[in-house]
Amino acid sequence: MNTIKIIKVETLINAPIEKVWAFWTAPEHITKWNHASEDWHTTRAENDLRIGGKFLSRMEAKDGSFGFDLVGFYDSILTYEKISYTLLDDRTVTILFLPKDGDVKIIETFEAENENSKELQKFGWQAILNNFKAYIESSININA
Repeated sequence: MNTIKIIKVETLINAPIEKVWAFWTAPEHITKWNHASEDWHTTRAENDLRIGGKFLSRMEAKDGSFGFDLVGFYDSILTYEKISYTLLDDRTVTILFLPKDGDVKIIETFEAENENSKELQKFGWQAILNNFKAYIESSININA
């Protein structure tokens, strides 16, 4: 019997919900923050943000040694509140956007895959979320 393992990562962003949503969903921003470490990058992003719409992020090692497409389809979208999607391998992901006092708490839950340890997956997804936080907060400070 194969038990589904759920992993949760979260962060608190010091930015208005409108900015958080825009930076999370716009391809020109996704390519700036969607990587778990500095030796990786997202070279291309597509996002059809609607129920049934497809997204794609092309993630590659900067040295060219490896790359893959992260692809999924949206199951649910509540603007400024929630995004749920299913990846091509049938794993589901839910992202909650919880505004509070000018900040936004993001809680991301996802089904673990079987190739990598749960700890490694949590570390990687948390690192991407941390990059998002750093990217948006530094962008807002530059534009303030």
